[in-house]
Amino acid sequence: MSIDSDLIRAFAPGDVLRVTINLGNALLAKQDDPTAGPYGVSVDLAHALAQDLGIGLELQLFDGAGKAVEAVQEQRADLGFFAIDPLRGVGLHFTPPYVVIEGSYLVARDSPIRSNGDVDHPRHRVAVGRGSAYDLYLSRHLHQAQIVRAPTSAAVVDTMVEHGLDVAAGVRQQLEADAQRVAGLRLLDGGFMRIHQAMALPASRGRPAFDWLDAWLEAKKASGAIAALLTRHAVKGAAVAAPGYPSGLNFG
Repeated sequence: MSIDSDLIRAFAPGDVLRVTINLGNALLAKQDDPTAGPYGVSVDLAHALAQDLGIGLELQLFDGAGKAVEAVQEQRADLGFFAIDPLRGVGLHFTPPYVVIEGSYLVARDSPIRSNGDVDHPRHRVAVGRGSAYDLYLSRHLHQAQIVRAPTSAAVVDTMVEHGLDVAAGVRQQLEADAQRVAGLRLLDGGFMRIHQAMALPASRGRPAFDWLDAWLEAKKASGAIAALLTRHAVKGAAVAAPGYPSGLNFG
């Protein structure tokens, strides 16, 4: 893939690629020790992109998706890794997704809620991570239940327990880990949404940069590189996305 100086400037006007990493989605990025760097699928992809562009890399760490999205929208960062959502489309270009993750519900073991369809009830309060993909989705799709926003996705289950809420919503793998950590909880079968994780650039960076990044990421998917990263980081509950933009992707 050819790279000229104009394309590099479109990606990194400051000569260093500034990439947001959302530590609130532990499926794709983690930082076990504040003195050590982050690691995970999105971190490895950021390094690979900077290497292929032949420029330096600066990682900007955030504890939630909303803050990371704002940094790219406001061009305080050049690129981020986000779930595709129409509200986030303002000011951003999304690549096709590279992985698909299931969003699920967690309830108390003795809860009368037995299925995803039981959640949207006027008596129910649902904990979500502020600004997360499932916060945006459920804000459109829950018409009766009350949404209670935790400061971060990692704090959703603790918020549920502390405030006696009925449901916690989030990435299935994170909820499974929380159910092991906190006694008396159970996951509902199935998922309420599929979260399509993509890369995003500021909309001002231009079509040549969008097309180049889309092709770069599609090549990573086709070559097996994304699957290898999922295996390397022992990621369960996520699958490599199909080629291109999924048909029928409905966020309405």
